[in-house]
Amino acid sequence: MSKPRNPPPPSQATLAALTRQLEEAERRCQVLTEQNIGLQNAKVRAEKANLSKSDFLASMSHELRSPLNAILGFAQLMETETPAPTPSQKGSLGRILRAGWHLLNLINEVLDLAKIESGKVSLSPEPVSLGEVLVECRSMVEGQAQKGGIRMAFPVFADPCYVHADRLRLKQVLLNLLSNAIKYNREQGTVEVAYAKSLQGTLRVEIRDRGVGLAPEMLEQLFQPFNRLGQETSGEQGTGLGLVVAKKLIELMEGSIGVESTLGVGSLFWFELKSCDRPQVPPPSAHPAIPALVVADGAAPPRILLYVEDNPANLSLVEQLIARRPELRLLTAMSGKQGIELARVHQPEVILMDINLPDISGIEALGALRNDPATAHIPVVAISANAMPSDVARGMQVGFFEYLTKPIKVNEFTETLDKALGFAEKGMGRAKGGVGKT
Repeated sequence: MSKPRNPPPPSQATLAALTRQLEEAERRCQVLTEQNIGLQNAKVRAEKANLSKSDFLASMSHELRSPLNAILGFAQLMETETPAPTPSQKGSLGRILRAGWHLLNLINEVLDLAKIESGKVSLSPEPVSLGEVLVECRSMVEGQAQKGGIRMAFPVFADPCYVHADRLRLKQVLLNLLSNAIKYNREQGTVEVAYAKSLQGTLRVEIRDRGVGLAPEMLEQLFQPFNRLGQETSGEQGTGLGLVVAKKLIELMEGSIGVESTLGVGSLFWFELKSCDRPQVPPPSAHPAIPALVVADGAAPPRILLYVEDNPANLSLVEQLIARRPELRLLTAMSGKQGIELARVHQPEVILMDINLPDISGIEALGALRNDPATAHIPVVAISANAMPSDVARGMQVGFFEYLTKPIKVNEFTETLDKALGFAEKGMGRAKGGVGKT
């Protein structure tokens, strides 16, 4: 039996070729490593840029809302003065208010778009009744439709229809589509809302208008930011952001959105979301309902309010609002620490608190009030230009009774104040030793 032969040693040429291959592999590995490091660095820079953009937008929102609070607040105040303004003054006030609310809407939509693009928008998907949301939206746009002589037709739901969506964001999308269908309709036109279930487990909502319609080249530009498709000179206010935000929100809720349009006939906007079953209803609570608040008569001593705010214009606005109510007496403080001391001495029924104060923040002031048994029971309402959803959520989490954002809406302010006064009168705060969201 012969012994196996050892393979011949590789030649110099083979060794050289193997060496070149190894060097090439090492070089490629080094290139890939450098590319990976570059991508990681780019990701870090992008995340920092997004964070900086969000911080800048939050700061910009605050800085714009503060002067807007004075503009819109005093305009609302003048509009409801006694004696009433003249027709000419009322027309001027109307223009101020329309321009101010339009600017506020632009601020909100820019912030919405920035949050969506940075991945910071928060959604709470749940089974949402389409019929209930449409009823709410209809009540909010009916006035706008009546002014334009637009007839609206909404579906009748024989059976409840539920979609898996964030209720607030679904309402935002519907309001945008309905408002556009009214704004860009023809005189005495119609807006028709319909829905249909699909075999694929989705629910499709359609909003059809009888406006002038859109050309094919315009449809391609429809969901571009700030592109109003030539409507800038139409006299209808808009930002060119509503449809962009609506599209991104629907996609975040795992749905789709689109449009069909014919010049001279009108447009049909639609979106689809996952349908779902009716949610389980919890059993009714065994606790008795809280009795309705009995309003004190005019003979009662004035009820004390405390407003902690360092902006003179904002202070003046609230002073004039409270001056219309003789049953209330307003104390003011221009710093957090001064506000805490006044609260301890005067025991106000309700405290109105700004967040950005010159010494301590409104949140820190709230903490001091809660930690003092003498003031822990007093409901504290935040009134702040920090209007990001995260600011509102944090404010409610730390224990503000309610969180109002500037610019103040007079009706909302009045309703919140009455709610807080009712809470204080019932003595619920003293019984519980603190105040939470109601």
